Amino acid sequence: MPFATTTEAGVPIQGPTATLLYDDWYPALRTDILLPKKLATAVLLDIPLVLGRRSDGRIFAMRDSCPHRGIPLSYGWFDGNHVTCKYHGWQFEPCGGQCALIPSLSTHDHLDATRIYATAFPCEERDGHAWVFIPAAGAGRKIKSAERPVPELAKFGPRYRTAFLTADLPCNVDHGIIGLMDPAHGPFVHQAWWWRSRASIREKTKRFEPIPEGFRMSAHAPSGNSAPYKLLGVYGRPIETTIDFTLPNRRTEVIRAGDKWFSSLTTITPVTASTCRIDVIAAWNVFYHVPFVTPIAKFFGAKFVRQDQVTMIQQAEGLRHNPSLMLIDDADKPAKWYFALKQARLDAAANGVAPKHPMDGPVDLRWRS
Repeated sequence: MPFATTTEAGVPIQGPTATLLYDDWYPALRTDILLPKKLATAVLLDIPLVLGRRSDGRIFAMRDSCPHRGIPLSYGWFDGNHVTCKYHGWQFEPCGGQCALIPSLSTHDHLDATRIYATAFPCEERDGHAWVFIPAAGAGRKIKSAERPVPELAKFGPRYRTAFLTADLPCNVDHGIIGLMDPAHGPFVHQAWWWRSRASIREKTKRFEPIPEGFRMSAHAPSGNSAPYKLLGVYGRPIETTIDFTLPNRRTEVIRAGDKWFSSLTTITPVTASTCRIDVIAAWNVFYHVPFVTPIAKFFGAKFVRQDQVTMIQQAEGLRHNPSLMLIDDADKPAKWYFALKQARLDAAANGVAPKHPMDGPVDLRWRS
């Protein structure tokens, strides 16, 4: 099982680590921190990044390393158009990475600075996040970002409210993702008067169907033992929810009650081989005119995410001893599909063939939660 984590001190535990998936989009940071002529840093898939916003509004992401001597470019300067290295003043156009100036070159030098490139990654702004396409090693400048659309939160009308949450997790991306899709932990990890209690456990049956590089919990009435879903009953309309998981790390949920809706996109992003981060983006038009609905939603949402974070920190205490782990049917079946989908993508990339989906068709899963 490709599991690993870190100690409380942040030291990676010896043993197998999660295989990272490249050639896809990952959220690096919130774009509201990209201030004029300022640089920001992030790490994705063990790659240090420097990000910013050009004077024309376009955002960029570069490897935080000058190709000359390797000093982080984030220690340098950004004038809104070029990133300048602190060490020797080399200047780079940040969206493409092309070198524009090497100040030390004399009239006798024949080096064409414009033939030199720092590493720049495709970077797009969606839902207040900077999404960065991380190619596989050796891709060079032939990056196939256009083959995969930039993720975007589903919205169903022009008027809606939004919120976002984030939390660091002391585990690798595999642990984070199977925790994200785990349907059985809710009554235990998320016990609260405003969500559910252990006494509310009951048997459930859900239908799942294959979708490209993922699976869908088919449209269904949401759990009646969760208080937030019960609130939607005030609209007096049938409530229906659909939940998707798609590689490499995305869970989307859409809840509809007539023309009222709630939509969320949750990602588990690998920061390093042994740490990850959860980001939640949500939009809704339910209770649109209720005063203070956004801060209230963020308050309870933060408590919900914090419960998951604390559980992952506690799990890390056990994982430091590299125990044997297991997955069971039916509650852990989505986790098994995730590992199979991930391996199928890795095999397809290695062999140049289309990935084989682990699901032959719709299937019903049953568990108690």
